[in-house]
Amino acid sequence: MMSNAKGDRRERELVNRLDEAGFAVMRAPASGSATERELPDVLAGDGVAFYAIEAKSSSGDPIYLTGEEVEALVYFSQNFGAKPKIGVRFDREDWYFFHPAEIHQTDGGNYRVKKETALEDGDPMDALRATDDDSDDDDGHDIRDVLHAVEQGVLSPDEAASMLE
Repeated sequence: MMSNAKGDRRERELVNRLDEAGFAVMRAPASGSATERELPDVLAGDGVAFYAIEAKSSSGDPIYLTGEEVEALVYFSQNFGAKPKIGVRFDREDWYFFHPAEIHQTDGGNYRVKKETALEDGDPMDALRATDDDSDDDDGHDIRDVLHAVEQGVLSPDEAASMLE
């Protein structure tokens, strides 16, 4: 598990990187202080795209998120009007971003990102600045995956519809 000091440092680094990339960005207050429900670590927006980001880093082991963390991120994002993103960073690598629906779900209902998955499939930071919709990187989401994500509550029906357009 990551130490809090390291996690805080990584979060601040992510905030600085997003700021340099032209986003207005804000860290959520320390977890547990504001509400019962988990808050995303970082909020970022550039006037076109708005993201709620759960940030995780690891020295090299897979990164795990609980089902609760992912559900809380999706719930907050839908109510806030942001796109949920999970930002992962492995030592000596850059930040990579995933929509919760793109992350491997374990049998126990948790979520896992392996380093090689992040490097191969994750969106780099500059992809966050892309366009209002994700039409430019449409890699043909598998309909079953999308429907499964809706069933799991990870995607809203509206998000699913726009992914499948």
